[in-house]
Amino acid sequence: MKRVYLDHNATTPLRVEARDAMVAAMDVFGNPSSVHGEGRAAKSLVERARAQVAAAFGADGADVVFVSSATEAAALACAGRGLMGAEVEHDAVASWIDPVLPVDAAGRVSVAEPERSVLQLANSETGVVQDLPQGLAVVDATQAFGKLPVAFNWMGCQMALVSAHKLGGPKGIGALVMKRGTDLAAQLKGGGQEMGRRAGTENVIGIAGFGAAAEAAARELDEGRWAEVEKIRNILEFSIAAAAKETIFVGKDALNALARLPNTSCFATPGWKGETQVMQMDLAGFAVSAGSACSSGKVRASRVLRAMGYGDEVASSAIRVSLGLDTTEEDVSRFVEAWLKTYERFRARAG
Repeated sequence: MKRVYLDHNATTPLRVEARDAMVAAMDVFGNPSSVHGEGRAAKSLVERARAQVAAAFGADGADVVFVSSATEAAALACAGRGLMGAEVEHDAVASWIDPVLPVDAAGRVSVAEPERSVLQLANSETGVVQDLPQGLAVVDATQAFGKLPVAFNWMGCQMALVSAHKLGGPKGIGALVMKRGTDLAAQLKGGGQEMGRRAGTENVIGIAGFGAAAEAAARELDEGRWAEVEKIRNILEFSIAAAAKETIFVGKDALNALARLPNTSCFATPGWKGETQVMQMDLAGFAVSAGSACSSGKVRASRVLRAMGYGDEVASSAIRVSLGLDTTEEDVSRFVEAWLKTYERFRARAG
């Protein structure tokens, strides 16, 4: 039986629009900084993609600086700025913040000085969506871009981080979106590419794929495709909750569902290690994770769940299931069936 991929928050399959744009870009071999025809052709692809990303992200009138990843974008935006942020920030941002702000049991944070703060819009592990204040220095929109109706110009922030491979684009390309006129010191210096913010010959093929993916993702969001994914996610949670009474669904309350990414379910069965579940599901043909992909291989309790007040037993027992636009109800039904079989074996051993 075919494998089912349920780890879309880690990375998404390359969508056909991005693949086609990248294949076409392979024949455009000029250096975008060259002034001859071949260079201008490459530059045209870069600028087309810049416009596509800006339009998809609601960032008309802003600067879109292409970088290698959202991690590089975080370094470019945060280094040397003395920013504060929440305990639940992604590792790419967490390494730049001081002081660290506590979150409540729902994973939400209160910010007194937005202009000195960096916050994620949506958490990659739990899917919890922050209620962002206006005027933030930096917003990490990596997980939200393409899944939620969000626009840079609405957020009122100075800068935002986005990445291609979270919405069907290629790995190795991201962007820092900036209010025009924002003061920023380049971390990579050289030829003055990307408006002097990020030196180095542009990754034309990756950029072309990013632009095409962003445009397609915005169209699917407008069509309401993620509402269908949310319904399938809810079926998954209802089915597991009905059979595994002690399982905890993080970021979701039975009486008052908190705002989450429509595709994300993070749940923990106390005492059943998340890494064990991931391996058991992998053997059964399902790809899920025990947290952020950037922390893979590290056997430890989720610091995000610990920050939300969960003890080590729960924090080390959580797995994340993240659906994509191609995930079907049948895929989820098969996963639930396989998970419940292993759950029953766990319960039998636990006595």
